Amino acid sequence: MTATQARPTGDVALRVDGLWKIFGPGAGKVLGSPDAELSRAELKERTGCVIGVRDVSFEVSPGEVFVVMGLSGSGKSTLVRMLTRLIEPTAGTVEMAGRDITAASESDLRDLRRKHVSMVFQHFGLLPHRKVVDNVAYGLEIRGENKAQRRRRAMEMVELVGLNGYDQSYPDQLSGGMQQRVGLARALAGDPELLLFDEPFSALDPLIRRDMQNEVVRLHHELRKTMVFITHDLAEALKLGDRIMILRDGEIVQVGRPDEVVGSPADDYVKEFVSDVPKSHVLTLKWVMREPTAEVSPDAPVLQSDTVVREAARAVLAHKGAVRVAEGDRIVGVVDDEDILRVVVAEER
Repeated sequence: MTATQARPTGDVALRVDGLWKIFGPGAGKVLGSPDAELSRAELKERTGCVIGVRDVSFEVSPGEVFVVMGLSGSGKSTLVRMLTRLIEPTAGTVEMAGRDITAASESDLRDLRRKHVSMVFQHFGLLPHRKVVDNVAYGLEIRGENKAQRRRRAMEMVELVGLNGYDQSYPDQLSGGMQQRVGLARALAGDPELLLFDEPFSALDPLIRRDMQNEVVRLHHELRKTMVFITHDLAEALKLGDRIMILRDGEIVQVGRPDEVVGSPADDYVKEFVSDVPKSHVLTLKWVMREPTAEVSPDAPVLQSDTVVREAARAVLAHKGAVRVAEGDRIVGVVDDEDILRVVVAEER
């Protein structure tokens, strides 16, 4: 699936079109010249410039969790910082809910960062001399909200992220996971339209990291915020993302739903990425179903095609015979225990 095919239709919360970032002297002269077609290594050798992001375009729908992943140096952190112009793009446009961010004035950018977009970084950036509730309320203080209003909102966010009873603690009295919860609460306090996460959990221990991933899933279900989440961890991307964009050397390799990335990798690079993924946890029935046949009983159970194989296994294995697979009210295929076991057995090889 190409990036264009994977774009959502309808309302758009975030639109990125033809975004470039080239670092180095004379970076602006590279665009439009033959040098722009060079690989990252060739361009650096010839001009001394480095391509951070190359001609990236994508759209994010309201309420979607859009994950950008890639190895170190793939351009993902540069990309997320360009969305709010913490790093200035060399070329291209960024629009949020119809607002052209790349053409915004300094005052408009400040308003955007204070009221409409929040970022959560790997390094928490908490103020050590302020208590939890005051750290959470800091953005509201910058906005100019009165003390009573910002404290009330901060306490709501403290409760939302599960830090009840810690509002009067200082950051150095909290674990790493708890500090990141403070960062989440601070990001949510201003009720932003868009949340940007730049590898927020990569420094946490594995168990705490899993807890924080679950927290993001829970908060998304409750608040339905639009999220762009940066990670180098495929398991994290598959767990959190409605769609995943994979970058390599600043370029898009593939965009798709988790099952599309695992079931139909765009090239050997993506195929290697997903080679160790337990496919029964990601692939849906549409990837394993067969054409419907007349022999299948019209009374056979019906499962939707977007049901994950692992979740469907119990119903399929419990039924004697094939189970029907549907998209809405339309039967589109059948699946039986052999189809399920084929996926499970392949994982054990």
